[in-house]
Amino acid sequence: MSVRTPDPNPGWLNEADLHEARRRLPMVYVEAIPVRQDSLGYVTEVGLLYTADDDGRFYRTVVSGRVLYRETIRAALLRHIEKDLGSLCLPQLPPSPTPFTVAEYFPYPSETGLVDDRQHAVSLAYVVPVSGECQPRQDALELSWLSPDQVLSDDVQGEFVGGRGQLVRQALGHIGFTG
Repeated sequence: MSVRTPDPNPGWLNEADLHEARRRLPMVYVEAIPVRQDSLGYVTEVGLLYTADDDGRFYRTVVSGRVLYRETIRAALLRHIEKDLGSLCLPQLPPSPTPFTVAEYFPYPSETGLVDDRQHAVSLAYVVPVSGECQPRQDALELSWLSPDQVLSDDVQGEFVGGRGQLVRQALGHIGFTG
């Protein structure tokens, strides 16, 4: 009889299983828009990741990732924030993990305006204050801290893909920034 070490990531699917699941089921994601606040709690900066796709196109995005089997929303949110921004980012997760919106991505253009070519995804989206030192994830070229006005500018909005600019605009509206 052999003794096996338990899988440290039992919620992961291999590539073939993930592809098959994405063909048949909506996938659950969390997305976080990291922000910096002043002493009164007003948002002064929004953190956006700048990255490139496999075809060499550059774009802006936010912290995002799948929720694993048996993982709480809070744990998934913390895991992805620390993965994308570093373990010293010091996120301030809300006491109640209630998203500002539930975003639906489809593999084709739809009424939601959100597109993910790989799948139908349902994403719980949060605005998360961070107070520590942030470093971009390995596949991101940089992390830019922009004012809300800069984020809402046509130039920056044009750098998002898949409708994420709309999501960031909605996040800023949720926290009372009307631009």
